[in-house]
Amino acid sequence: MKRWLRLRPRLPFGLRVFFRGAFALLACATLALAVNVLQDEKQRSHRNYQDGLLKNQAQIAARLRHPTGQLALLNPGIAAHAVTPLRPLVLPFSAIDFDDKAKAQQAVEMAGCHVQYPDSASLCVAVGNNPYAGGFLYLVGSFISGELAPHAVGELDFSTSHRVAIEVAMRGRTFRWIAPFEALDDGNAPGVRGRLTGYSADAPIVHGTRSVRDFRGWLWQDGRCLEAGDTAADCRRRSFFSVRLPVDLFRDALFQKRPVWPPPDLDQIVTRLQVLAPGDGSPLFDSNADGAARPFSLADLRPLLLPGETLSVRRLGSPAGTPAPELFRLTGAADAADPASPWMDRLIRRLPVEGYEAPIVSREVIATPLGRYELTLTGDVRTVNRNLAAVATRVSWFVGAMLLAVLLTWLAIEVRIIRRITLLTRRAASVSTGVRGADGLARIDLSDLRGGDELGVLAQGLQDLLQRVNEDVKREQIRAEQEKDMWQAVGHEIMSPLQSLMALHGTPDDPSHRYISRMQQAVRVLYGHASPSEAFDATTLALQALDVNEFLAHVAGNAPYTGIESVVFDALPQPVQVRADEYSLEDVVTHVLRNGDRYRPPGTPIQMRLEVGDSEARVLIHNQGPPVPADMLEKIFEYGVSDAQDAAALGQRGQGLFVARTYMAKMGGRITARNQPDGVVFELVLQRSSAVTARP
Repeated sequence: MKRWLRLRPRLPFGLRVFFRGAFALLACATLALAVNVLQDEKQRSHRNYQDGLLKNQAQIAARLRHPTGQLALLNPGIAAHAVTPLRPLVLPFSAIDFDDKAKAQQAVEMAGCHVQYPDSASLCVAVGNNPYAGGFLYLVGSFISGELAPHAVGELDFSTSHRVAIEVAMRGRTFRWIAPFEALDDGNAPGVRGRLTGYSADAPIVHGTRSVRDFRGWLWQDGRCLEAGDTAADCRRRSFFSVRLPVDLFRDALFQKRPVWPPPDLDQIVTRLQVLAPGDGSPLFDSNADGAARPFSLADLRPLLLPGETLSVRRLGSPAGTPAPELFRLTGAADAADPASPWMDRLIRRLPVEGYEAPIVSREVIATPLGRYELTLTGDVRTVNRNLAAVATRVSWFVGAMLLAVLLTWLAIEVRIIRRITLLTRRAASVSTGVRGADGLARIDLSDLRGGDELGVLAQGLQDLLQRVNEDVKREQIRAEQEKDMWQAVGHEIMSPLQSLMALHGTPDDPSHRYISRMQQAVRVLYGHASPSEAFDATTLALQALDVNEFLAHVAGNAPYTGIESVVFDALPQPVQVRADEYSLEDVVTHVLRNGDRYRPPGTPIQMRLEVGDSEARVLIHNQGPPVPADMLEKIFEYGVSDAQDAAALGQRGQGLFVARTYMAKMGGRITARNQPDGVVFELVLQRSSAVTARP
């Protein structure tokens, strides 16, 4: 530690500030990232909670709009009483067609008013929602038994047959009925069908005793056994019964001026139904049996509610100025939340989120035959905070581990790395200074840094690399001087014959004068440079106003002299002035024409077309032939690119299109190539002439 303290003053101040600032910034960024993620997660959780609440509300409303849900709305106090003894429910239908087995069964199954029993029996005790349908009590259910024993008409002893005993207790009075099964002949129809004839059980059955007039009941038994392998003696079948029970107290209430329906004391009416077997009258089915499962009620919606959510049901239609009374309230079950850190919980509560403070309430109105009900689902954002705080508490350990890793890394760099980096930086700066010298050689001695440690190995490698670089630089300098001498010699030998030719063809009207001038310009471009690419890049063009329409007509007319036949150009009726260097533009067009001549089918023309815009003029050169591969449309303008395998032997150096693009750029234009169905089009874009200057 003392040694490290002695070395600290040798470290550059800027390097220490940089590294320490970088690690401090990294630590702050880690904390800021964690806080930003928490805020974003809080916003997302709040939004997801709102969306989930709306979806939950829609799901609850969809269930309550179904007849099963309407049954729960019309009977909000189902869950307040024990399942047995049974109490009548208000159906979402006006009445039940009890005479038709299929309709009666479909009605109770759709309404979901069945009370299920362990022995696969069921029973629905209900009243219709329309008081003017007669004010009857409906008992519809099923049980399992052997073959039914019918009652003979006129027989006073009911114990020889299957029978149904019903008992209703309401408003301090008890009513009893007994209904024996009387079979009817259905011909060859499968199963058994019969009538349940109701008698008052409060008086003895004697000759002349009449059945209850408005008591109607039917009993059907399936013709097939529940178990396929049962014999006739052991065959157990399902029986379905439907009873319409007259209630005099209901009828009396209907004759009032303003009948109240359903009766306000409906949940106080106790009903019991027994199916008695022949003989000793042991019940095959008793509605007061243990293990009964109640039908769907509003309390069954509790699993759909999250902790803290509240569902309330109000019936609309109260007098003006009177708040609608609350019929039912349901709160989501409390959930055992994961432990959360108190300071994390406070941090999450302080994170600002838009709309977070507004209460989350969703309302839905459901119409039933007896009125409209408003469902209000209220959310609790504290649940979002608690859940997010629990998750953030677990994640905070990872954030702490990241901060600890940052701290340990900073200490390791301070103690073990910064000094070596400082030495290496100083040597690298010295190497850079030597390379930037006039001769480009790095004359740096690194022998004092050689050794067996990391810095020594790096110094040895750097020394060897610098030696290799110096040797390459010397070879490149020698090669450049040799090529420059060669181009100067070639240019000197070519210029003398060209001067003689110029003297022989010195008049501007001579067609050879133009091409000799182009040859002189090409030699001047290459003269004194080490490579053609450097020569073209260093060329300076003198731009001037040029009638490109006349120029292209001249090029097309002289094309046969250059070995390019069938060049077609449709000249425009008016001149078109552009900014260009005449010789350089002619080189560009000639290179493109030679390229098209090389690939076009024999005998096909090369077409040139001129299009004029407000500020630009476009020269389109089209030749028939094979298309250019899509990946080569840009590469064909690079130096040395040629598709001929023996390009060097044919004298093709792959520089024609490179020269064309270079000259076009120096003239302020551009050249592109694109494929067409029958060939390739080269597009040369030139600027219209206004004022021209020389361009390097």
